[in-house]
Amino acid sequence: MCSMVKISKTEEFADWLSSLRSKEQAQIETRLHRIEAYDHFGDCRPIEGISSPIAELRWKNGWRVYFYRESTNAIKLLIGGKKNDQKRDIKKATVLLGKYANLKK
Repeated sequence: MCSMVKISKTEEFADWLSSLRSKEQAQIETRLHRIEAYDHFGDCRPIEGISSPIAELRWKNGWRVYFYRESTNAIKLLIGGKKNDQKRDIKKATVLLGKYANLKK
């Protein structure tokens, strides 16, 4: 049996998700369900060039969702965006990581 992954969302991520059209929300929620139920992340990679544990979920249409692992079986969704805004969104995700993760530097 697959291990379940617990997903929590920041307020910023929830606000971003609710700003999308319902079809876009459904695409993202479907992907999140696959992660929760089957531990299947799909197109996912760590963010290169920054010294933090942030990774991104990627969609072919350009959507990006930035997250970090809280534990082996838990992730926290920080923020989402489009590929065109990637640099800005990564900076925002880094700030949110500091706010929510309380990582020691």
